[in-house]
Amino acid sequence: MSWFWLLVVFGGVLLILARYRLTVWQWSVGLTVLVIFSGWTGIFADSLMVILWLLLTVGLLFLHADSLRMRLWRTVFTRLQQVLPGLSKTEQEAIDAGTVWWDAELFSGAPEWSRLLSVPAPDLTEEETLFLIDDTEKLCAVLDDWEISEQRHDLPEAIWQRLSKQGYFGMIIPKEYGGKGFSPLAHSSVVLKLSARSTTAGVTVMVPNSLGPAELLLHYGTTAQKQYYLPRLADGREIPCFALTGPFAGSDASSIPDFGILCERRYQGKKTLGFKVSFSKRYITLAPVATVIALAFSARDPQHLLGDQEDLGITVALVPGATRGVHKGERHNPLGAAFQNGPIFGKDVFVPLDWVIGGQEQIGQGWKMLVESLAAGRGISLPAFSVGVAKLAARMSGAYARLREQFGRPIGHFEGVQEALGRIAGYTYLMDACRYLTLTALHQGERPAVLSAISKAYITDYARQVINLSMDVHGGKGICMGPANYLGRIYQQIPIGITVEGANILTRSLIVFGQGAIRSHPYMLKLVKVLAKPQSVDSLQKFDTIMLGYMGNLLGNIARAVCYGISWRLVPVDMTDRSRRWYAQISRWSAAFAIVADAGLLRLGGSLKQYESFSGRMADVLAHLYMASAVLKRFRDTGSPEQDWNLVEWSCRHALDQVQSALDDALANFPSPKIGWLLRPLVFPLGRRRLAPNDQLNRQLAFGLMEPSETHMRLTEGIYLNESIEDPTGKIDFALQLKLQAEPLLKRLREQKLQQPWALSYQQWLHELLDQKQISTDEASLLDQTQAALESAIAVDAFAELSRSVPPDAVAKSSSPNKRKRKRTSTAKAAKVDGATD
Repeated sequence: MSWFWLLVVFGGVLLILARYRLTVWQWSVGLTVLVIFSGWTGIFADSLMVILWLLLTVGLLFLHADSLRMRLWRTVFTRLQQVLPGLSKTEQEAIDAGTVWWDAELFSGAPEWSRLLSVPAPDLTEEETLFLIDDTEKLCAVLDDWEISEQRHDLPEAIWQRLSKQGYFGMIIPKEYGGKGFSPLAHSSVVLKLSARSTTAGVTVMVPNSLGPAELLLHYGTTAQKQYYLPRLADGREIPCFALTGPFAGSDASSIPDFGILCERRYQGKKTLGFKVSFSKRYITLAPVATVIALAFSARDPQHLLGDQEDLGITVALVPGATRGVHKGERHNPLGAAFQNGPIFGKDVFVPLDWVIGGQEQIGQGWKMLVESLAAGRGISLPAFSVGVAKLAARMSGAYARLREQFGRPIGHFEGVQEALGRIAGYTYLMDACRYLTLTALHQGERPAVLSAISKAYITDYARQVINLSMDVHGGKGICMGPANYLGRIYQQIPIGITVEGANILTRSLIVFGQGAIRSHPYMLKLVKVLAKPQSVDSLQKFDTIMLGYMGNLLGNIARAVCYGISWRLVPVDMTDRSRRWYAQISRWSAAFAIVADAGLLRLGGSLKQYESFSGRMADVLAHLYMASAVLKRFRDTGSPEQDWNLVEWSCRHALDQVQSALDDALANFPSPKIGWLLRPLVFPLGRRRLAPNDQLNRQLAFGLMEPSETHMRLTEGIYLNESIEDPTGKIDFALQLKLQAEPLLKRLREQKLQQPWALSYQQWLHELLDQKQISTDEASLLDQTQAALESAIAVDAFAELSRSVPPDAVAKSSSPNKRKRKRTSTAKAAKVDGATD
């Protein structure tokens, strides 16, 4: 019985620690009561009680004897200065870039859900909505991706003119400079819609509105630069590109080998200070057609014309494309994509100081400009692009799986295909929720560096999985290139999004956790800043305050991880519906993540950068905690529709299963195996539990993707839907509409064993059924239209010019998909089926 009461008291203390942040005096009283109660039960031997009393005495002295504690801190301070990561100038600028938001709550181990749920969801203005449903819809209607990608390898000139005149290149530029002044949501929505229709159009629009001259000018440009360039960028008179990446500076962009030497030259008739720059850049989107180049280079002042410093740092200048010494025009061929991309070279290009963005004051501030711009920009464009193509793939895959039949039933009724469809639906919902939450932060004026990196890296990676699964569902339909293939070009180009604006492999293994561990941690950045200073009375006092808070937070997270790991019902969450479980689970795993993160930081210190596998796994944990939070926020913001619950549960289960697996792997491969062994019972007090979506839930998502519904519309909303039966996607939607109408009739015929004889064509069979009075004229018409639409929908392209045996005069007559034209609605006239009448 004594053991029982001791466990009750100990559990109560753990629960109090988990739920409340205790003061020093509360800690003192609690520990004293716990030791006294342990002695009262008589469970422990006298020798053990002596040890407990000694430990209590040491603990109380530590908490209340300030002079003794400060002596201890002097030694710890010196030791931590050697262990914790020091920051280089470029790392410091990256850490300082942007802001923290929900990532800080997840790092704390005790996320405050009220803070997240009270933030209003972003919404489009009337002007933005009109632009989407009018201008952008009309633009999508005239985009022919096959013509663009295969025949022209460029956008038609009329499209370029349209993009310029209608302001697509100036969506982020304020109206006072002639731009649209659109919100992040509007910017994202336009890119999403265009990308789902034409990847080339989507990329062409996203680049000027993402990391480019306009973004940099708005934040750092001089008044004269803004007044000259922004109106010209807004209306398309100037086409920009950003020249950063080169043969020897890719992911390590801070090590640019392109140097600009400060010198004095005669320019436009007078002596002018400027940089003589030679450079070699590649992979630059819009470079072949750019009229103004945002050029990044390393500035040097060997003659000390500006001061004593020789290495001035990375600098960004606006260089007109026609400047003497600049060579551009050649194009790369990025996986067959038709957007303009190519190299830029320069030899002894003179760049006056007035061309430096921000003028002379901003020389050497280029790296800061880049990381601060990325903090917001990469959370918009590439996630929008990826969600757009995923939504298209989800819509088409569900419909195609319902249309395509094998072994006498739709392929979507086979469990193997349902596995793919369920994951397509779940991933798409997860991606879109993450996109919305990042946009929500941006709408609040935040520039969430870590969350933007998560959005870019993980949304683009999930898009790759969605497209791969969709290709599996489509089979040969997705493989045969041609006008009828709406997936093949996306499949080819999906690695581009994985690579640009920070390669995912680097972002995951170095940036997300490496930057987040310092920037988003409740105490680490404060600690690093204090340790960067020499030891003094003032620094020791600050160190004391930080360390007491750090230790209290760590102990609280240990208590939370253990208590909430035993039962999520112990988590204090102000929810009453069934979503409460997932709020609680995220809180539980947040605490577990926090203690493993702290253990890793304290054990590895400055060598954390070298343990990329550990950092990558911790990045997986943080990213999926964020994505699960996004799912719950999105569900709440859309009114908690009951029909969407399966998507919510699937997404939460998947995300938290990824969290659990990543933590398990992190502990199994912890740099210090003993520490990993000690952490395991804290992270998994009852062992691992199954969280992944089960087969039944997966099947429900698959069936939801194969027929129209409110959930289906919400899942794929925002993409362009072409209703023409001449359009490849329009054919699929039209065929599905007819198939759903015809299915009850086809089911009746199967039940009556009235199946098409092998010797008769489909039309002959319908004629026979009419003669036998088994179907009516209207029913025959419906079946005939359905069959024709089905044949057209599943058709693939074939090209005579690719054949070795085709005579020259037949080359121009390339065969194409079923050309049989059918009206979208049933005719009121009596149906004629191969000459048969009613």
